Amino acid sequence: MPKMRRKSDLPTKICAACKRPFAWRRKWSRDWPSVKFCSERCRGDGRRAARQEG
Repeated sequence: MPKMRRKSDLPTKICAACKRPFAWRRKWSRDWPSVKFCSERCRGDGRRAARQEG
């Protein structure tokens, strides 16, 4: 069984929509380089903001 890590040891990014930090999640393991948003809500907000600008 793999050794558990503390949340503070996981990589983090800044959300493109809300500008808050969020930590790596196992479900993002394959896509971590392309993850930009911390949640579905922020992903929707980010799309709406891009649509309003352009």
